[in-house]
Parts: sequence; structure tokens; C-alpha cells
Amino acid sequence: MTVKRAGFIKSLSAYAPYPGQGAPEIAMAGKSNVGKSSAINRITRMSKLAKVSSTPGKTRLINLFSINDGEITLVDLPGYGFAKAPADEMQRWGAMIENYFKNSTLLKRVFLLVDIRHSPTSDDKMMVDYLRHYDIPFTVLANKCDKISRAARGNRIPVICRELVVQPWQIIPFSAEKGVGLEEMLAVVEESIRPNQPTSDAVNPDLSQPGKE
Repeated sequence: MTVKRAGFIKSLSAYAPYPGQGAPEIAMAGKSNVGKSSAINRITRMSKLAKVSSTPGKTRLINLFSINDGEITLVDLPGYGFAKAPADEMQRWGAMIENYFKNSTLLKRVFLLVDIRHSPTSDDKMMVDYLRHYDIPFTVLANKCDKISRAARGNRIPVICRELVVQPWQIIPFSAEKGVGLEEMLAVVEESIRPNQPTSDAVNPDLSQPGKE
């Protein structure tokens, strides 16, 4: 898939009808400050489409972006796990995400961003449990892989596999800053939105080699 155009659609406090609704949805999930906004900007090749903040917990709504004039809708889910947020706010974010998973009939895949340098958090594991409960296909983007060596990437992938109970081919080493893994990620998007393409997690030789760029 090639992203040629992208634009902001709307922010939602709860999943509801929105302009241009009907395109397949691809969602981005992850804990606060893991780099979701930067990843969206890298995917869309627009440096300021999603607002990047150094303050964790900035994304508090469901933000929708149109890709290629309605070919897909990219859904930026609220970041979770922000320790300084009030308990009622954290509960609201969790309810917002679960409400989206329960009610969207257009969602084709979720990309779960984790920081490759650290072990997945309990919130990351809970997110995976949500996705499995609702039978939603997902792929893990091991972000910030440019911050460590290729050898270190190879060592970190098995840790993520164990913690999230996923296979290596379900993980894409990714860098929102450098663009590593972008082509592989977009290939998964293509498979997910085309009805005549397989949507299951097929083995990809490139993805099974964490250091490959």
C-alpha cells in the first residue's frame, strides 16, 4: 500500500458516526508516550498531521484520519497507562477504547506499539487480552528500534514474544523516527483491507529477522 494523501477527519469522545464513515479502519494503540503520533506522521508522510507532545497522556480522544481520500480510516486511540492521570480519567480512557472495540464493525487490524527497549507493561498485556477477547487481528510494532543495535533488537524480540504470547512474525521492528519497518507495516495494512487477500498473520521472512532493514 502507498499512502499518497492524508487528512484529519474528527475527534470523538466515544465511537459514533463520523464524516466519510464506511472505509476499513486500521487502529493504532499503545501506552502514553510510546510514539503513536510520531508513527502516524511517519505512515502518512505528514510531519504535523498528528500532534506530537512530550507530555504523556496528550491523546485523550479517538482521533480519525482519512488515508488516500477514504481508502482507509486511521484511528488513533487514546494512550493508556499514564500514571499521573486521575483514576476516573484513566477509567474513562479504558472505557472509550473498549467501547470502540465492541462497536466498530469496520475495524480490520490494530497495530499495538510497544517500546522495543523495555518489557511490555501490564497495560500492554491487558490490551492484547482485549484484542483476543474481541477476536481482533493485531500486529505489534516494536517502536524505537533505531535506538538499539541490530543484535539488541534480536535479543528483545523473544522477550516481547514471551510477555505478550505472540509469535516473532507478529512483531515488526519499527522506528517512527527513521522509517524502519514502514514498508512491512503497510504491507500488513494492504493484506488486512483487501477482501481477496489473506488477513491472517502469515509468516513473512523479512519480519522473522528482527535486524533486517
